[in-house]
Amino acid sequence: MLAARLHLGPERHLALDEVPVPEPGPDQVLIEVAAAGVCLSDVHLIDGTLTPLFLDGDVVTLGHEVAGTVHTLGPGVTAAKVGDRVLLQAGEERNGAVFTRGVDYDGGWAEYALARVDTLVPIPDDLPFEQACFIPDAVSTPWAAITATAQVRPAEPVGVWGVGGLGAHGVQLLRLMGAAPIIAVDPLPAARERALEFGADLALDPADPDLRSQVFAATGGAGLAAAFDFAGVAAVREQAIICLGPGGRLVLVGLTDKPITITGGTAFSFFGQQLRGHYGSTPEHVTELVKLQRLHRVDFARSVSAVLPLADAEKAVAALESKQGNPIRIVLEP
Repeated sequence: MLAARLHLGPERHLALDEVPVPEPGPDQVLIEVAAAGVCLSDVHLIDGTLTPLFLDGDVVTLGHEVAGTVHTLGPGVTAAKVGDRVLLQAGEERNGAVFTRGVDYDGGWAEYALARVDTLVPIPDDLPFEQACFIPDAVSTPWAAITATAQVRPAEPVGVWGVGGLGAHGVQLLRLMGAAPIIAVDPLPAARERALEFGADLALDPADPDLRSQVFAATGGAGLAAAFDFAGVAAVREQAIICLGPGGRLVLVGLTDKPITITGGTAFSFFGQQLRGHYGSTPEHVTELVKLQRLHRVDFARSVSAVLPLADAEKAVAALESKQGNPIRIVLEP
């Protein structure tokens, strides 16, 4: 089968390889992949910003956002049946550690993928695979950040910095949660326009010298109860902090290896503000979102920016890295 594989080492690169179709073990199924999302984390794995923690070897098939159908059952597996439409959780727990699909073991940028049976999530017949595949991560990460880490409550004023793959869903989900007002911040005019379409009440340019005063005016002088850094940029964090109100919390969702600096440390302490780190989501967040989608409370159709064949994986990565077409999610189809 064809697989897009990351070769680690001094000359790290992505390559399209022909590899054997894997065989499922006793607690596994073989998935015929229908769609797999391209995430900024994949870009960072290829460029070396991120490195697998638990990978056995120096080559891995990328792709942690995967949906498809059950093709073959492993020996003794009864919790699934051939033909089931499923998405795959983005990882699995092993001996108390979380292993990430497409990072620590082979993922879904391939014609077929192995999945432990407890990582299968059934999806409705009316949910297209290209929309289902990125619920784990692109949607579940902001959902977990909003509901678990930030613990946003209805009518709380919130800010979203970065309206890309994570932030665009963040705006939608904050609207669903009843946060108000929702203020989006992004340097790209198209991204700001998208934020308003997705439910933001106000969209600002981070270069606007009056940004802070506009945030406080929009919140009736209260400032933000919660701000989300979906960009992983140091300047974003500095700007978001000064827009927080008393007791406000800044949630760091976007990943970066740069230092975290709080210039106004005294004010940060005086107003009891908080800095909260966030990473990924739990399986429950994914199943919650599938339930919401089943009841048509959420709609991810607008999130599919492009669908490309698996053979064009390198083009998809380049398009995401350069923000060509201002994508939310580019999806690969084998």
